[in-house]
Amino acid sequence: MKVYYIFKIKEEFVKLYKETPSVLFNILKNIYYLDKEEVDYGYNIFHQLINPISKNELDRSLYLELHQSIPYTKRKDTHYINNLYRNEISRLNINNCFMKLELEQNFSSFYPLLGERLDNLFVCAFKNIDFFFLEDYLEKQK
Repeated sequence: MKVYYIFKIKEEFVKLYKETPSVLFNILKNIYYLDKEEVDYGYNIFHQLINPISKNELDRSLYLELHQSIPYTKRKDTHYINNLYRNEISRLNINNCFMKLELEQNFSSFYPLLGERLDNLFVCAFKNIDFFFLEDYLEKQK
């Protein structure tokens, strides 16, 4: 299973790291792996980089669009897509600072849905060393 974290990056940092997303990934990875003693330092850097996500609004928007779709379900705070025809199992949790997306495959139907609703999203998997700006990823898929 692949675990991706999705962050809404501030516009000035998107412009700064658009051509070098690996630098942004390394900053976020270093924050992710900080020792407990350095949490305050990481918290300050993290909140300088990201914009908060309107959790309730995004939750509601996704649910309203998908709730009648057969492969979609929502339990508590987790959105599920279990599409047997596309061989897809995706789980999305939305928090105020980031989203966590768990995948069994290499793609997710949540990507275009999130790309329509939010801009400046940066997707990264710290353990698999995978990262991209969602807008660039969706552009390549067209």
